[in-house]
Amino acid sequence: MKKRLLFTLLLAVLSGFSSLLAQGFTPPAEGNAVVYFVRFTIYGKPMAFEFFHNDTYFAELKGKQYLRYECEPGEHIFWASTENKEFMTAELAANQIYVVVVDVITGFWKPHVGLSPISYEDTERFERAKELVDRQEPETFKESDIEKNNNKMEKFIAKELANYEEKKGDKDFRHLSADMAIPADALK
Repeated sequence: MKKRLLFTLLLAVLSGFSSLLAQGFTPPAEGNAVVYFVRFTIYGKPMAFEFFHNDTYFAELKGKQYLRYECEPGEHIFWASTENKEFMTAELAANQIYVVVVDVITGFWKPHVGLSPISYEDTERFERAKELVDRQEPETFKESDIEKNNNKMEKFIAKELANYEEKKGDKDFRHLSADMAIPADALK
């Protein structure tokens, strides 16, 4: 009887503790927008994808992880790099939360990256993203490492943005529109 009571108590404490560790979607600071980049597949796990906002490197993802990126509302270019470069335009509204699924696609030498903005109506992908965000904390990076990588990649970033400018008239890039924000009640 004592063992069963102890086990039940331990189970209750652990389940309460795990919910304390859960991150969940966090709203942006007043007047900002936030984009969650979620990689929920383990395919290509050791391959790191580098992420950029306009002309600035801000993070990388390996395996089943996610990033929370807060910025001002308005028009933006987000892009990711590996063997390929994937660009996505965005128009973000203030005080809103957006989700972008980071796709891992079979490439020639190594996996390619894809960026798929999703809305709440994409139920299956949204639920998979929500499960990961609820279960673990976002990846974070030291400002000094971000600055070091930006300095190291300065020429690379300029070259890739020039390539983007050259292609943007001929290619339809994926777009994260303001109306794709996730409703607050869906985030609970």
